[in-house]
Amino acid sequence: MIEVKKMVFAYNKDAKSAVDDISFEVEDGEIFGFLGPSGAGKSTTQKILIGLLSGYQGLGKVMGKEIRDWGKEYYEKVGVSFELPNHYQKLTARENLELFGKLFSSKTRDVEEMLDMVGLKEDADKRVSDFSKGMQMRLNFARSLLNNPQLIFLDEPTSGMDPVNARKIKDAIREQKMKGKTVFLTTHNMAVADELCDRVAFIVDGKIVLIDSPKKLKIEQGERVVKLSYYPKDNKSISEKGMKDTSRTVSKRGSEAISEEFPLAGLGQNQKFLDIISCSEIETIHTKESTLEDIFIRVTGRNL
Repeated sequence: MIEVKKMVFAYNKDAKSAVDDISFEVEDGEIFGFLGPSGAGKSTTQKILIGLLSGYQGLGKVMGKEIRDWGKEYYEKVGVSFELPNHYQKLTARENLELFGKLFSSKTRDVEEMLDMVGLKEDADKRVSDFSKGMQMRLNFARSLLNNPQLIFLDEPTSGMDPVNARKIKDAIREQKMKGKTVFLTTHNMAVADELCDRVAFIVDGKIVLIDSPKKLKIEQGERVVKLSYYPKDNKSISEKGMKDTSRTVSKRGSEAISEEFPLAGLGQNQKFLDIISCSEIETIHTKESTLEDIFIRVTGRNL
């Protein structure tokens, strides 16, 4: 769907390159995350891919065609949700979508359906100027899907949203993937990327430093240990109601849970681990995977 090779871009001739010799591919039907801190080159790359910035060097193909060779028909095939809201503030949410829908030559999706999808159906006739940033971002997202695009560019799609409405947007993004759409997601929110993306690319100072799936990165970069938190139990059995075959044990909850770590290698033969899980009350048990943010900091030496 997207092919980029040795792409370079600077905003003026003497400036440092905002995009510096990057190469990557995005497969058809994939959610691809482009991750990095502010000023890393994420939005610049996205603007090149959607045709807002020209004058790049190297190869930049979308749907098998060089970006600079596409005409206005390109915007019939792609959808874009920008990082900041950009609506007509004096129009209502419904009027905004109806207006933008008329810009396409092909049939667009039902406006009521789109507003309902992002939780704005009850606010359809309010002026957008009265919307919060999160509401305007949800309207941004709805507008990006109006023309039923095959390729969707999303820049910080859950910015300014509470957890409930962010969940609606993430569910809608997953639904697009299920329909076979391709999503190019630009963000510095590693939790969103981890939850949604098939693969991610880390970009810092205009350079891509790592590309892989979140799952593979966390396995490779995490510690191969299991951490247990547990409460030991009393050894004596307490008979209940005088019944010989009914007994229970009492956990020692008077103090904090004990935490121990065990290597994953040979875990099934680790007798101490087996004794604990068979004779104790387990509070938590989990592998010590790194988060995407942990990995980003470790690989790039930069904080988000």
